[in-house]
Amino acid sequence: MRAWQVERCKRTRHLIELGGLVVKAGIVELTNDDRAIIYGALLWIAAKLQSHEGENARDLWAAKGKQAFAAE
Repeated sequence: MRAWQVERCKRTRHLIELGGLVVKAGIVELTNDDRAIIYGALLWIAAKLQSHEGENARDLWAAKGKQAFAAE
């Protein structure tokens, strides 16, 4: 496989894993698969992370995520 193909496969796998997190969190069902809602929520998260509250939000969300992974 060529270098660009390997990188493309890595990127594709990464994107699939990120999408899996959206499904795993129940977001797809909670929004009835409404991509505008999902995208809007992601934009809200990005804005929150860029705000003065970003560090606190990052710490809180990281702790919740680690707890959820550990519970599996």
